[in-house]
Amino acid sequence: MWIFFAGWIIGNTSNQRKRKIGLAISITTDLGILGFFKYFNFFIENLSSLLGEFGISLPFGMLQIVLPVGISFYTFQTMSYTLDVYRGQLKPARSYLDFATFVSFFPQLVAGPIERASQLLPQIQRPRTITRAGMEEGAWLIFWGLFKKCVIADNLAILVEGVFSSSGSSGAASLVALYAFAFQIFCDFSGYSDIARGLAKWMGVELMVNFRNPYFVTNPKDFWAHWHISLSSWLRDYLYIPLGGNRKEPRRTYINLALTMLLGGLWHECRMDICDLGRVARPFVDCLSCMGATVLAQRNSGFREVAVVA
Repeated sequence: MWIFFAGWIIGNTSNQRKRKIGLAISITTDLGILGFFKYFNFFIENLSSLLGEFGISLPFGMLQIVLPVGISFYTFQTMSYTLDVYRGQLKPARSYLDFATFVSFFPQLVAGPIERASQLLPQIQRPRTITRAGMEEGAWLIFWGLFKKCVIADNLAILVEGVFSSSGSSGAASLVALYAFAFQIFCDFSGYSDIARGLAKWMGVELMVNFRNPYFVTNPKDFWAHWHISLSSWLRDYLYIPLGGNRKEPRRTYINLALTMLLGGLWHECRMDICDLGRVARPFVDCLSCMGATVLAQRNSGFREVAVVA
């Protein structure tokens, strides 16, 4: 509810101070809730391990809390809502019911895609039409998504886990498992997205395509433009570009990329090895630069913005 009222304040006043206060309330609420439920125990565990090296123990431990379903996805959606309203790219929702439906739209709540308010909210606000063609297309997407998830991904997972959990696997078996894992995660993620799109079509709502055959592209720049598109574009528009993108010296560009990759990784899962994503950002970008790669070119405020996002 705080996010709804913050968006209303931002969109219905010309007082810049009030607009900034509304934006601060919204972002603080979003990140505070996400940080408490998803990252509190993660940081407490690592802080406890660090202090334990010096013989210091914390007076409190980890909390036994249940992570709310879909919190990572609807946190990003509500953040983009208030940021778009603040930028003047979107009018604030007038109905709290419409806003709540946008935030909790169940087909894509658990596994995406991460919908922008400018795309999903207008479809919720206006009358929807359910057509036979939409029902048929939705049924096919649901069937295809379930096939990719339950038949391909789940069976490949058995192979992958069997090889990677064994210390005596041969090089050939490890190579096969590596490729199998690549298709496992693709069929897993894209299968959920297809199911979400199919269910949404049954309700007269169009969700964005989240995967566009990423393994059929020929270079890294096209891969990141075709894999988990809703997350890549979100990180580009609301993190990488606001940090400065590549508008400054190369060193700052690499820092921006490292932070984008690090936060994108932590958004997926709370593990220390995810932090390695930030460390590999620079050599990865160097490699792309040598290949002359430019990814996701965008014009913004008179300059040409080029972003590489994961």
